[in-house]
Amino acid sequence: MAHDVEFTGSVPELYERLMVPMIFTEPAASLARRVASAAPARIVETAAGTGVLTAALLDACPGAEVLATDVHQPMLDRAESTIGTSDRVRFQQADALDLPVDDAWCDVVVCQFGVMFFPDRVRGHREAHRVLRPGGSLVLAVWESLATNDFARVVDQALRELTGDDSLDFMARVPHGYADTARIEDDVLQAGFASLTIEQVRGTSTATADDAAVAYCQGTPLRAAIEAHPRVSLVEATRIAAEALRREFGPGVMTGRTGWIEAAAVAH
Repeated sequence: MAHDVEFTGSVPELYERLMVPMIFTEPAASLARRVASAAPARIVETAAGTGVLTAALLDACPGAEVLATDVHQPMLDRAESTIGTSDRVRFQQADALDLPVDDAWCDVVVCQFGVMFFPDRVRGHREAHRVLRPGGSLVLAVWESLATNDFARVVDQALRELTGDDSLDFMARVPHGYADTARIEDDVLQAGFASLTIEQVRGTSTATADDAAVAYCQGTPLRAAIEAHPRVSLVEATRIAAEALRREFGPGVMTGRTGWIEAAAVAH
């Protein structure tokens, strides 16, 4: 499991340059609109990464203060260098299971595509409940399965064919492995929230095959699993992924489907 949470080395730069515009910008705008509907004054963002949602929140919620947290300091460093600091946003390294704020401190806790990495999701949601004021909202985005996320599906399948096993199944197992809405609801309700609303959202992603292959194989924690693999090199895995994407989508700029879940719960 150690490989599942490594966002170090060149990963933050590749993640920001390639992954963010390919698959994260569209969901960030959607999730920020959802948060803005609550008219929050204080927002805690967990698993903020390189700040794509942070920037969207600052735009969508002009009256709000945002505390952007992530357990990985290199990702926050990238976010802060891109967004900058002001009296409206702070970046602080923190575990989503142990947030550095008082009880009932904020109006919204929001997490975009981070809850899948939590070692204890119920505990993470319980911590969100603790820091929310009564009536505050927990807002989550979670990737749907590979079936509705084309680029990730093709890369995952190519790596399975390359290795002949599931040793490089990171995409299916972690980012796209928490798509069961009943399980999501159960975890949130166990944490003390009374109800949960869930919406399945569809979008599109665009990239060249080479950029998408580098993004997934070198700009995510999948990279660490590839580099640790006894029979596969990073160069080979990236090349195989790019070839598979070209076979599926053709040359030039590709367009593929994306699918994610947006969920919201109210603290009592």
